[in-house]
Amino acid sequence: MNWTDGPINGVVVRPLKRYTDHRGWLAELVRDDELPDGHRPAMAYVSVTHPGISRGPHEHREQADCFGFVGPGNFRVFMWDARPESPTQGQRMRLTAGESNPAIIRVPAGVVHAYVNRSTQDAWVLNFPDRLFAGPGRREPVDEIRHEDRTDNLYKLDDEGADT
Repeated sequence: MNWTDGPINGVVVRPLKRYTDHRGWLAELVRDDELPDGHRPAMAYVSVTHPGISRGPHEHREQADCFGFVGPGNFRVFMWDARPESPTQGQRMRLTAGESNPAIIRVPAGVVHAYVNRSTQDAWVLNFPDRLFAGPGRREPVDEIRHEDRTDNLYKLDDEGADT
């Protein structure tokens, strides 16, 4: 598939403002009055990704992710709209987020996504998904379709082109 760079319907990218003083800084990640309509976090987690390592590409059938990229470290974030019913089907977004560009990125269900740690150090990502991992009590199948190990993977982690 030939992807076109551009915005993806339902993806929200919100730059984060850092409030800095002599102690360090603070950034508001989740505020009820700033969440996209219908997105209510069901859980929160933090992950560490080693330098040069990618997570994804993968997608969720029902879960929407709400990633917080604040540092340490920077990520290259990739999203592809392969949803047949979407007005932006065939669009791809690529952007840098993290320490140099703190942001919250909401990825709707069905949007394929991945990120790569472009730093020379371990980097952190926070996530506030709207579904519980493996459901209540971790008794349900995980809502994840993994593409990274497929030989017919359509989702390439390339850096050609500008940020969208």
